[in-house]
Amino acid sequence: MEHHKTAPQDVVPMVQKWAFGAGNLTNQLLPAALGVFMFFLVVGFGMSPYKAGILAAIPRFLDAILDPIMGYISDNTRSRWGRRRPYIFGGAIVVGISFMLMWQLKVPVPGNNYETFNFIYFLLMSIVFYLGYTVFAAPLIGLGYEMTPDYNERTRLMAISQIMGQVAWMIAPWFWFLISRPELFPDAPTGVRNLSIWVGAICLIMGVMPAFFCKEIDQASLSGQTKLSFRDIVSNVKDFFRDIKQTVNNKPFLRLCAATFLVFNGYQIVAAYAFYIVIFYLFNGDQAAAGQWPAWFGTVSALMTAFLVIPIITYMSTKIGKKNAFIVATLISIVGYVLKWWGFSPGNPWFMFLPLPLMTFGIGGLFTLMMSMTADVCDLDELKNGMPRKEALFGAVYWWMVKLGMSLALFLGGVILSAVGFNGDIQIQTPYTITMLRIADITVPSLAGVLAIWVMWKYDITEKRAREIRDALVERRGEL
Repeated sequence: MEHHKTAPQDVVPMVQKWAFGAGNLTNQLLPAALGVFMFFLVVGFGMSPYKAGILAAIPRFLDAILDPIMGYISDNTRSRWGRRRPYIFGGAIVVGISFMLMWQLKVPVPGNNYETFNFIYFLLMSIVFYLGYTVFAAPLIGLGYEMTPDYNERTRLMAISQIMGQVAWMIAPWFWFLISRPELFPDAPTGVRNLSIWVGAICLIMGVMPAFFCKEIDQASLSGQTKLSFRDIVSNVKDFFRDIKQTVNNKPFLRLCAATFLVFNGYQIVAAYAFYIVIFYLFNGDQAAAGQWPAWFGTVSALMTAFLVIPIITYMSTKIGKKNAFIVATLISIVGYVLKWWGFSPGNPWFMFLPLPLMTFGIGGLFTLMMSMTADVCDLDELKNGMPRKEALFGAVYWWMVKLGMSLALFLGGVILSAVGFNGDIQIQTPYTITMLRIADITVPSLAGVLAIWVMWKYDITEKRAREIRDALVERRGEL
């Protein structure tokens, strides 16, 4: 296939790449930490599971609604500091501080478990947190799409970003371990309250890095932006829905969304099953004997993704194209999932790490390639629909779909656990339950991967086509 060398002016400096990656670290660390901390909301602070479910659902529903709106606002903002960086800076500060504050709950004491107070306090702080998260994340993703117009440099930028993001998944599994260590904290609530301050501070510091060091697209080359004001809110709403319609009518973009939905949620449905299989199959339900094995499984997976898979995927995409790299990576991951049948062996727990180098090609290649391809799709949208460019809106719709899929995956994961007869109140599960759980752990992500390959088979923005689109845009804009 035809290849082009990246022009010097299209190369993103390493400082900017790592700064953007620092922002992605915040974007990944927040949900990773929440997944651990929400467990202690029930077992540490005495919140009923029913109320904890409400606390998890309401703010995330608000987040899902606001994501596309924030993307539209960012795309149509004009300011002396740009249309992304002011929101990234302010959002990072809000999200870091609110994460610290939302976990400063009252610890239950005999005669008063403070459940009502904690419920109201956590709900209000969660709403502030998710508002800040939306203001931060939607412009950040849009920024990544516009930092370079080059087909291959986009993949290299996203590779650095995803490597930084994997750091979150390297350290998050150990939050369980740290919070529960009596030599560090006297009890779990104290551990949560203290650790949340460190996590919030890291997210704040890393989150503001893109606002300081990353360069936006030249605003002089932008046109067609809607004037944002309360006086023009009716026309703003009309323009918003017009842009949403154009976004969801973009066929290559829909293929990216569908493939991501399948691969990511095929993985998410069974993500927790490795924990169950390690404890109840390898160690016969003895959690003490299982010890740190589940945490190491998650950390080693993230390490391999960051330092093995993403560099290979990045190299492959420059040689065979992004679509073909995705197909190859997904096929490799399916082989890895199948090998889990032999890798999870009660005779030797170390064997569980053998399929990991292959399995991690699925998720490791997914977001590196899909975010790079979404940037190409934004060029296609400008060619078809003209200005304004809608990077943040495309990113918001894409991640809205991911979040919707995560909710569905959590639900289906529970359904499968129930269907195979898993009983959390007993230590030794039946042989039927363990066998069916292991089969589901392999077949669900494998089948999802096959369907994703089928969806992407006719994706047609190749390197040659991307360069043709770019040349047409340059000519239209009158650029040199």
